[in-house]
Amino acid sequence: MQVPTPAAAMAIRDSLEEEVLIALVRAAWLAAERSNAVTAAAGLSPSQYNVLRILRTAGRGGLSCTEIGTRMVTRDSDLTRLMSGLAHAGLVVRGTDSADRRRSTNRITAAGRALLRRLDGDVADAAKQTLGPLGRPRLTALRDLLVAFAPPQTSDLT
Repeated sequence: MQVPTPAAAMAIRDSLEEEVLIALVRAAWLAAERSNAVTAAAGLSPSQYNVLRILRTAGRGGLSCTEIGTRMVTRDSDLTRLMSGLAHAGLVVRGTDSADRRRSTNRITAAGRALLRRLDGDVADAAKQTLGPLGRPRLTALRDLLVAFAPPQTSDLT
């Protein structure tokens, strides 16, 4: 017995692109489920976790909300509120840029870095449990296809 694709189960048969889109969205949701459970157990939403990882790589200089927003995996409509919550939890500190008083700069705190260090292994294990069964050749091919579909922006690499 052949298992129907998600698109076939929804009776979508006339558009390969729509079938692929549905399969891609479903796969992304399933792939994120385990790692989101890890971060939720630590009291973080996926967006909060993403911000902390972005700020960890930013170093001492920190980033503005605009810079963080361009690097986010998924866009959060209320990044200011998200940053306030992380600051209230002591995971980030917000300050004013000395060169431009209108610009706020966000930096990860020692507590934020420590939380990420505690989560790093569990998040990596969740990814391996979820995607590892595909094997290295398929994972490499999948990564290459996804990068071809959604190439990293220059801001994602800096």
